Amino acid sequence: MSESTRQSVLFEDVFSKDVQVAFDAEASTSDGGAVLLTAVDRRSRLTELLAESLGDERQSGKVKHTVLELVRQRVFAIALGMADCNDAQSVAADPVMKAACGRAPLTGAVLASQPTLSRFENAPSAQKLVAMQRGFEKSRLDVLCRTHRKVRSVTIDMDSTDDTTHGAQQHSLFNSFYGTWCYQTLLAFVAFDGDPEQYAVSARLRPGNAKSPRGAVPMLRRIVRGLRRRMKRVRILVRLDAGFASPTVFDALERLGVDYIVGMPSNAVLNRLAEPAMMRSSVTASLTGTSAQHFDDFNYAANSWKSERRVIVKAEVVIEGNRAARDNPRFVVTTLRAEPEADYTTYKGRGDSENRIKELLLDLEIDRTSCTSFLANQLRVLFTLAAYALYQDLRWQMRDPKRLTVASMRLRLVKIGARVTESVRRIVLHLPAAHPWKDLFLRAARAVGASSG
Repeated sequence: MSESTRQSVLFEDVFSKDVQVAFDAEASTSDGGAVLLTAVDRRSRLTELLAESLGDERQSGKVKHTVLELVRQRVFAIALGMADCNDAQSVAADPVMKAACGRAPLTGAVLASQPTLSRFENAPSAQKLVAMQRGFEKSRLDVLCRTHRKVRSVTIDMDSTDDTTHGAQQHSLFNSFYGTWCYQTLLAFVAFDGDPEQYAVSARLRPGNAKSPRGAVPMLRRIVRGLRRRMKRVRILVRLDAGFASPTVFDALERLGVDYIVGMPSNAVLNRLAEPAMMRSSVTASLTGTSAQHFDDFNYAANSWKSERRVIVKAEVVIEGNRAARDNPRFVVTTLRAEPEADYTTYKGRGDSENRIKELLLDLEIDRTSCTSFLANQLRVLFTLAAYALYQDLRWQMRDPKRLTVASMRLRLVKIGARVTESVRRIVLHLPAAHPWKDLFLRAARAVGASSG
């Protein structure tokens, strides 16, 4: 047997005795805690609704893996840290993964192989992917509005992130701002008053040269209307960065009747209107020797605007070490009417969505868009968003004050070695008694509906 296929190793002179390690533990898993994510999925019916939106036009007599099983296999694999289809072969026989997909853990057939999953990812048409995106949005709003009934305000944050491409992916184009060939992913989050979480509700993959507003207005329109159907009297605020500032976006927000606060790129007119506030900051900085900022507001109308809008300026002078003072004015356009500093503080809150994007990128690899087909890559983005939704729902149900990241939740609650037994009546996961976060796991299990005993 070659070194690459040998299933055991021996450690000599490392411990008090020689230690042999063999991969021969049958009916075992390294993801015993995936049962938590499975429970969250079954309660929300998320993967079931995604599968329904895709439909299945195959001949039933030739089907070994249903669309629902394939959707679950991809979503749960991403949630467990295996974002690539090439990982499928190594977990196709994992008992907990089989159970999560709806099969018997020990006696059920193995799950789909990498070629089967690749064909599945490349099969849906654009119309089906649109239906899937709409289905995801509807499912998330249904769940979130049901769990946040007594709220007075909802905040919608939208942002885009670059996704560097490597190869000949369809619609991979050069973006001069990012300086690379890439895709751009448009993401939407909603936040409810009293809840610090920003929940992902939609995502759209776009070509690399797409401008920030592309696709934003239809997505905003669907989310706003969806919220109003479910929460009649709620106040809605939309926060966007300067990349979205355009007459089309402003006009659409005003037609929707929502409050908004949107970043605005500087220009000669804005800089001139901000001069009094900048002068005050400059005087303060020269007297204190430290950075200073003042806030002010004024009405402004660009040539392409139909009317004036309120603009807030953060007039900042930055002093760093021995460097000369540097002017750093920042502008936002808003319908809000509080004090300028208070409204600007509201705008800064949108920065927390960057932390959600980091989770999607670093912990769930939403940028694993390595398929040649653009539509297949869009499907991967939606699967990743579904995996993230499971973690966000678990985090909410646990009422976790520390707001553990996806990576921390996966380490402490999911990546747990377990021996699996199965009888006629039940499946038993034998987790290690020495697991350091077993109390946290038990609290999470009860939060998602498990009973003691």
